[in-house]
Amino acid sequence: MPHDSGHDDHDKAHDHGGQDHGGHDHGGHEHGGHDHGAGHRHVPSATGARTRRALAFALVLTAGFALVEAIGGYLAGSLALISDAGHMVTDAAALALALFAHAIGRRPASSRASYGYGRAEVLAAFVNALAMLAIVLFIAVEAVRRLLEPVPVAGGMVTVIGSVGLAVNVAAAGMLWRASAESLNARGALLHVMGDLLGSFAAIVAGVVIMVTGWTPIDPILSVVVALLIVRSTWQLLRQSTGVLMEGVPRHLDYDAIGRSLAALPGVVDVHDLHVWNMGSNEVALSAHLSIGRGDAWLPILAQARRMLATDYAIRHATLQPTWPVAPVIAGSDRVIALVPVAPDDGHEHSH
Repeated sequence: MPHDSGHDDHDKAHDHGGQDHGGHDHGGHEHGGHDHGAGHRHVPSATGARTRRALAFALVLTAGFALVEAIGGYLAGSLALISDAGHMVTDAAALALALFAHAIGRRPASSRASYGYGRAEVLAAFVNALAMLAIVLFIAVEAVRRLLEPVPVAGGMVTVIGSVGLAVNVAAAGMLWRASAESLNARGALLHVMGDLLGSFAAIVAGVVIMVTGWTPIDPILSVVVALLIVRSTWQLLRQSTGVLMEGVPRHLDYDAIGRSLAALPGVVDVHDLHVWNMGSNEVALSAHLSIGRGDAWLPILAQARRMLATDYAIRHATLQPTWPVAPVIAGSDRVIALVPVAPDDGHEHSH
């Protein structure tokens, strides 16, 4: 059962020597192969009250202390504190995006937004990643300048503020840890906050070293370490958001394996025009044309395909369009009623 995964054979995908296309099936109202679930609404599942409270609590703590840390870093002359404040800003933005996604995801799809509003979160993440790359560049340039021209750093203030920041991050991580079991948003936010723990620890180390030895280069050196933490998480965010906006195949799915699984279903002759993409940060959509041997076998094949895609790949939004040979009308025989409009002689007209 071949699987045609390319786009160069688009004409081949639409010319089946007399085969016709069936309609679509929108979940509860039979049209052919489009499974939206009840009511045809593209609404992400709610993350739950506990997750919402945890995200809001962590956002208030993280954003509030990022401001305190930035002001303290400026007054103390510590680039380590300023860079850690920048890292906390990235995490506050991630938390805000998670809350935004929770709120916007409750809005139903409309005639102007048929897929819903899941990509608003992705677009915000893309902009946030670009902004944070600019902050990383500023930290790197400032670190080089301070290594070349050392400036006084108030080690005691750096240590105190870093210690408070560590406590804030521990509290935020505790809230998110309890919610992470029920929400991917909370789990991702927890990873950001754990990165903040390292940043606060770096600030404490810099403050202690400066108080004990007076060696101020430790401050810009550790600030670069924190900046590298920002680059790593920011690059991952930028890559993931770009992939969604470009409608690429989700990284956790194997495009060819999905095609082979569809082609291996009993009654399927081949698969072509297969597309897999993200509608939002988590919801995956799929569309494909399936050539089948007999039109009356389509409904069992459709049920098997839906079940396989949901179980094996967590794909619950699938548009599957069948094609099959239309039985010829033989002179003198009883009238044949085709399940789809009979194709003209050239076999190229389609019913979409």
